[in-house]
Amino acid sequence: MRAEIESVLLEGESLSEFVESATVQAAKRRKAQQAFLARGRASIANAKAKGEFYPLHEVLDQMRARLDARMDEHGRAGRLKR
Repeated sequence: MRAEIESVLLEGESLSEFVESATVQAAKRRKAQQAFLARGRASIANAKAKGEFYPLHEVLDQMRARLDARMDEHGRAGRLKR
């Protein structure tokens, strides 16, 4: 495993620096994932408390319309396939 990692080190980069960088990146990813899940759980709890739920197809249609409008604003051609 060590040889595999050492084979991808950048010029002047030490194994310790690589491991530190990889560890910090992994911790940031995990924090972002945890925050994402927390927001999702809070959203579900809020929807249950208010009794407000929206059908998936309606939400996706609204998102597609917003994306299409933005793409038109910026002169980009093409639409998402449905």
